[in-house]
Amino acid sequence: MTMPLILASSSPFRRMLMDNAGLQFKAVAADIDERAVEAPLERDGAKPDAVALVLGKAKAKEVSDRFAGSLVIGSDQTMSLGDQVFHKPKTMAEAEGHLQSLSGKTHRLNSAVALALNGDIIWEHISHAELTMRDLSAGFIHRHLNRVGDKAMSSVGAYQLEGEGIQLFSKIDGDYFTILGLPMLPLLQKLRELGAIDG
Repeated sequence: MTMPLILASSSPFRRMLMDNAGLQFKAVAADIDERAVEAPLERDGAKPDAVALVLGKAKAKEVSDRFAGSLVIGSDQTMSLGDQVFHKPKTMAEAEGHLQSLSGKTHRLNSAVALALNGDIIWEHISHAELTMRDLSAGFIHRHLNRVGDKAMSSVGAYQLEGEGIQLFSKIDGDYFTILGLPMLPLLQKLRELGAIDG
């Protein structure tokens, strides 16, 4: 079942994971309004992992509708603390608020991935990671954000585990790929089953 692979994402982190795995693919950003897709789900009380899956499937389907015959990978990630869902901070003040809310608590990253072919979703998966942040003082949060700068606004939790963000945590349960937003191990397994990559 050799066919072109498309990653329905503009995320440099997801592209890096695919590149590092040696996959041949092209990246095409999905043309969807994520907030518009999320709003009714959140109003109806959808769980954070369900929101991630709906968004991942929407991205895969939108790109798949434009590229017949290609296998399209769509993914999304939500971050939740209990029932509260976090979004990417738009300002440094919001980033500071995120870290204050997460300080001393365990939050969850919900990473969803879906495959679409000719406009149909043919596979979906959700992985979770639990991250425990140590108790952070207001002063430390302020100094940390000053050091990392605008990078704090590029991720939903206002941190990058692959950089200085690792200093914020006391415990992490979950794999690296789930944390970065693309569950590679189940994805690669499915691509092998489909014959889309060498198995």
